[in-house]
Amino acid sequence: MLIEFRVQNFRSLRDENILSMVANNDKTLKETNVITSGIPSLPGILRTAGIYGANASGKSNFVRAMVVMRTIVLQSAVLAPGQPFNVVQPFMLDPEQRSRPTEFEVTFKVNDVRYQFGFAVTATRITREWLIAYKTQRPQNWYTREYNEISGEDDYKFGPHFQGQRQIWQASTRPNALFLSIAIQLNNEQLKPVFEWFATGLTVVENGGFPIYQGLSPLDLTLAQVQKSESTREAVTEFLSDADIGISKIEITKEKGYQQAISFDASGNIAATRQEAEIPVPIFWHSASKGEAQFRLGDESEGTQRLFMLAGPLFEMLRTGCVLFVDELDRSLHAHLVHQLVRIFQNPASNPNGAQLIFTTHDTSLLHADLLRRDQFWFVEKDADQASAIFPLTEFSPRKNEALERAYLSGRYGAVPILKNHR
Repeated sequence: MLIEFRVQNFRSLRDENILSMVANNDKTLKETNVITSGIPSLPGILRTAGIYGANASGKSNFVRAMVVMRTIVLQSAVLAPGQPFNVVQPFMLDPEQRSRPTEFEVTFKVNDVRYQFGFAVTATRITREWLIAYKTQRPQNWYTREYNEISGEDDYKFGPHFQGQRQIWQASTRPNALFLSIAIQLNNEQLKPVFEWFATGLTVVENGGFPIYQGLSPLDLTLAQVQKSESTREAVTEFLSDADIGISKIEITKEKGYQQAISFDASGNIAATRQEAEIPVPIFWHSASKGEAQFRLGDESEGTQRLFMLAGPLFEMLRTGCVLFVDELDRSLHAHLVHQLVRIFQNPASNPNGAQLIFTTHDTSLLHADLLRRDQFWFVEKDADQASAIFPLTEFSPRKNEALERAYLSGRYGAVPILKNHR
């Protein structure tokens, strides 16, 4: 369960920007759109949030920030000594910001414990790192780490609730690695829920791409699920049928071919492997009034291909209660299909484990009170310095019956392109 994400000095996000998934006191759609958190001070957490803004406003940078944070958590332990963080990009339009660290912080809940984890990083080293746990309402400061420019060393402070071989983990942590990542590599059990939230509880999709879930491509994951059981195949078929694209049945055949696996490290380097194998190939049956026919995936429309590839990761994330960030959710999808995807996450019956969806979009048809609450809309806009800021719709205190789509398109909330008149 994601509660809050903060980022500062990353690409166009010069100042501290905060996305909060905490629901306000509005009772609108509370039974469907809000998850009970079990935290007295934060009683409700939103299932979904949509982020709007003009092209080049910084929406994608916000999603990219989560990608970079996750990558550093998962990969910093395997970097070579002195290897730089090529993925770290500070705000470049202010000379003072170029030399300052980029900061990330995320607050989330796992197994009834709330965690607040963050770090500051330059291209060459981690400059700060901290972890606070809330096993009760009172915070437990597990550890802090801060680079001392005078001594050239990291200063650590450990709280009494953080146990284990602290000195060994500290001594093993290089300047370009997170203490969290190194401690996990050295078999720390206490930090596992934090690390595993990044590894398996969080998925981020950039540039209108597809979810890569637990190392599997979206197509491979969907195919694996379709082959796993007849009930799963029927569920995927129903998912496509609900989109009214004429598919009545899905079959899987095997053909000889090559499989390729791709991995990334914290420096942005790509490694690929390729081997011969029997490849599962989906066959789609379409039915019409005068007969039926079979089609391969490549024969289907781009929208159908996208839906099929989304089905596997989507069902798996709903099953596990994953947090999903998607940039350009509406790419290649009709507005009605986007609405359907959002409804799947909003519906407690289809989403019983509290999976969350945070997405960027240009689809203004979502700006209706019958689908999303007013506290689920966010906007991104650049100022005169070309620095992006994210802010909620609730800052404008819209009325309950306000026509949100019309107000947004008219510029009332900002975050729309300003077009110059040309003759």
